[in-house]
Amino acid sequence: MSLDMNKVVLSVRDVSVSYLARRGRVRAVSQVSFDLHAGETLALIGESGCGKSTLNLALIRQLPKNASIDSGSIAYTYRDGRTVNLLDFDKTAMRRYLWSECSMVFQGALNSLNPVLRVSDLVYETAAAHGIGRLEAQTRALKLFEQVRLDAKRVFNSYPHEMSGGMRQRVLLALSLLLRPQIVIMDEPTTAVDILTQRSILDVLKQLRAELNFSVIFISHDLAVAAEIADTVATMYAGEIVEIGPVNDVFYRSRHAYTLSLLNAAPRLSAGAETLESIPGSPPDLIEPPPGCKFHERCAYAQPICRTTPPPMVAYNNGAGRAACHETARVLADARHKA
Repeated sequence: MSLDMNKVVLSVRDVSVSYLARRGRVRAVSQVSFDLHAGETLALIGESGCGKSTLNLALIRQLPKNASIDSGSIAYTYRDGRTVNLLDFDKTAMRRYLWSECSMVFQGALNSLNPVLRVSDLVYETAAAHGIGRLEAQTRALKLFEQVRLDAKRVFNSYPHEMSGGMRQRVLLALSLLLRPQIVIMDEPTTAVDILTQRSILDVLKQLRAELNFSVIFISHDLAVAAEIADTVATMYAGEIVEIGPVNDVFYRSRHAYTLSLLNAAPRLSAGAETLESIPGSPPDLIEPPPGCKFHERCAYAQPICRTTPPPMVAYNNGAGRAACHETARVLADARHKA
């Protein structure tokens, strides 16, 4: 897909999020910055607990009560060109923003749908909250259900338990597009489904994105899924984006040691199981994180400077990508060798 690189719909700058715990403040997201362009799919990859879901809850201001956005800005640009900082929105403004400008497909389709409501009830409730009448809402929903390859009329009148997991996931995708938002955030949408259903969901998502030109933030621990769906990939580790760039650069010409470690730990059809490499150790304590690079205690490339000095984000490929690693040259050489 060709992207409108001149239009940035979401500009995130230096966003930090922390949770209040018994031992102190957990720095779950630290100084995260990125731009999301019109029609672009950005995949966030990384181990569980690295901050992917927390970041996306921050983007829609839906963090739990013990969490806070400590710094940064989240600038959203409307279709008419107006730009606002979402951190300045009150609850009323955020309610208007959610679903109509940015929607989210949460992990776990069964838990995301109210079991005592028909799909039609969910459609009407969502539409009514944004001033859309029942007839218009039904017309939009039926068309979207057809676009995600469902029996539209049957699904419209169904309860969640009357549908399979894959059907429920596609219903959620359709509902997320009901109010024609510019951005859809998807949190592990293919985790609990079989491989054939996963294939179907990804095909539907790519088709809808091509037709409707919305932007996607796609959270995934499945590198193969991220490689297929994304235009841009951001690697998160211990609350930080340590590398971000075009999908082929990140996956085949990695500049950060953690990105390369993730790729080496993922199974490939072209390689035997004996070639898999585990990542030693555990992620750092985010209440008292180590000095220097947060990955240095687990990193095969670590040098003395890595233990004392946080690496700066350095641009590559004419600014298309960025990585925060002191050993970029060595990592890149090994990535090219293994590609």
